Amino acid sequence: MNIDGLECGVFNRTVFQELRAGRVDCVTNTIAFWENAAETMQALADWYELERENSDLIRIAYSTAGIEAAAAEGRTAVLMGAQNASPIEDRLDYIELFARMGLRVMQLTYNIQNTLGASCYETTDAGLTRFGRNAVEEMNRCGVVVDCSHVGDRTSYDAIHASAVPVAINHANPREFVDHARNKRPEVLDALAERGGVLGLSMYPNIAGEWCESVESWCELVARTVERIGVDHVGVGSDLGRFLTEEDMVEMRKGHWTRGPEYGAGRPGQSPVVPDPEWFETAAQFGNIPEGLAKAGFSPAEVEKLRGGNWLRLYRQTIDVDLQGCRPPVPAAAPAPAVT
Repeated sequence: MNIDGLECGVFNRTVFQELRAGRVDCVTNTIAFWENAAETMQALADWYELERENSDLIRIAYSTAGIEAAAAEGRTAVLMGAQNASPIEDRLDYIELFARMGLRVMQLTYNIQNTLGASCYETTDAGLTRFGRNAVEEMNRCGVVVDCSHVGDRTSYDAIHASAVPVAINHANPREFVDHARNKRPEVLDALAERGGVLGLSMYPNIAGEWCESVESWCELVARTVERIGVDHVGVGSDLGRFLTEEDMVEMRKGHWTRGPEYGAGRPGQSPVVPDPEWFETAAQFGNIPEGLAKAGFSPAEVEKLRGGNWLRLYRQTIDVDLQGCRPPVPAAAPAPAVT
């Protein structure tokens, strides 16, 4: 099974056709960066319409059974995802409401600190807040994957330990291989693996650097990451942004909280839109990944895990809940060990 842990672009019939051409069985989309509750509900409604109009190519998935059914039908399952907690508007009850509407993945913070914790771009990261701990517990209960991709290291570390089920970092890379704030420090990745989580390696040039120049170099990044945290904890998280314009990128990075420039993963003087690697310009080229992994020396069983099996396992442990009753509440987790 081929699973892309995160794409952030504009989805339309062309993209759905590309997903099918690449035999992508499941993808997590991005329905919110800074959107509030009402705006996110509209995004969900828009996706329901997209599903109706493109039912030959996609289906929205609410469980792993839905993912597997879509694959059997020759369609791509779409997991509804938000790259911020802004949709819940600091209301714990809204997590269950959005779960019932179909939200299956939520990043705790985007590019600036919020009431749950710190982003990766903050000067100081004080860790997961009290509300953040409650939100993680509620996401566990309601079948919403906790994602820490843009989240600060201390907050990520705390969230991994606070969660009763495995956590995702669905589009980032190890910072020891690419020194960028968006990538994760060793202690975070060690904790992620110890508690069953998955890191979706990205080929977005700004955070992948020279590793994304070819499928061979990217698969070498996979190999080095597997050496660090194990083959059971690595997947694909492309962060592909099809049809995003410069205006989209500027809005994505600035949100509603600044009038000044915000570069996110970019830098001054660089165009907001950077070219994707030639070997992965669209999801139609997803087949390059399992082929590249096999050539890099991974066994068939390992390739199966890396191209999607690890994500499917994590989804079974997180999103498969009875939404009529959700999971029984779990006891509050003990505080995370101190980071030295």
